[in-house]
Amino acid sequence: MGCKHIWLNPKYHDDNQQTICKPNELESFLCNPSQPVDRKLLNRILGSLIGLALGDALGAHVESRPHEYMIEHPVKEFDGGGTWSLAKGQIINFSLIMRCGFDPYDQLVRYKCWHKNGYMSSTGKCFAIGSSTRQCLNVFEQRQRDFAQGNKISLEDLDSFNKLEILNSFDINCGINDATDNEGLMRRASVPLLFHQDPKKAVEYSGRSAKIIHANQNIYDACRYYGALIVAAIQGMAKTELLDPDFYKKQEDWFGSELLQENVRKITEGSYKRKNGYQDDENTFEEGVLAAVNRGDNTDTRAAIYGQLSSTYYGYKELPSRWVEHVYAVKFITCMDKWIAYQNSN
Repeated sequence: MGCKHIWLNPKYHDDNQQTICKPNELESFLCNPSQPVDRKLLNRILGSLIGLALGDALGAHVESRPHEYMIEHPVKEFDGGGTWSLAKGQIINFSLIMRCGFDPYDQLVRYKCWHKNGYMSSTGKCFAIGSSTRQCLNVFEQRQRDFAQGNKISLEDLDSFNKLEILNSFDINCGINDATDNEGLMRRASVPLLFHQDPKKAVEYSGRSAKIIHANQNIYDACRYYGALIVAAIQGMAKTELLDPDFYKKQEDWFGSELLQENVRKITEGSYKRKNGYQDDENTFEEGVLAAVNRGDNTDTRAAIYGQLSSTYYGYKELPSRWVEHVYAVKFITCMDKWIAYQNSN
């Protein structure tokens, strides 16, 4: 995102920084690009992050409900309440937000601010944080303390959003090697969206942005492949091309010298198309996202993963308007997406 976008930095209602401003409270600080953006590109970018929000919101109120429960009580429309007592259309927290370029240290600082202060949370508080992320941030904070002491730097300076050259020696790889959850995929879309004009960077950064939290190689490779799919969707590839068992082989140059792990590669080649493990979305976002939610268990994560990719393919204009109108902080999301499109149009 643009360096001058102060609305992406934490803002508080009080001088003691006890009550953070939530995304829907930042509208007065928003500013749109001064030049027009590519409308076709914006349709896909806006689709991706609104689709993420829709999947998150649809699944949040039934998170952790087993498949058997969902068979008897399927989600058919937006609703509130449930596991986290969220309002209708409210989401758990926003997608990964970055400043200029790819800065994994900045990413960790923002995650830490979410964990500690509720940065970019729809409730102003951190909730639904995964165990892998929590462990990673504990490691990150300890490394910050050690680094600050060793270099005679205040922790406040280390937490600032100004790039410090001395941070080049900071070990940002705080991820847990045995992490096996799917959190890494849940909010990955903003990375390939930002860098889609350079598929190699988009794929590399999709993996690296996940690896600092989830060090497991399978998660790293899954995020790289997922980033490649989003880039391909932005480019306008057909669904048959995105689901082609040979997609990886055909786009192998995007992945550089690092080959996918064998078990991840098998999934890309179609091993997921097993009985009761795969369901076609019948060429509509609505059918697909509801199917993802109604699988049960980790409902918000699965639906958000589906939502990011499928709505990049379908585009914003194909999303159900009766749902979009209830999305939390939609003006904030729209403004952010305009800047992503602008940076890729100029």
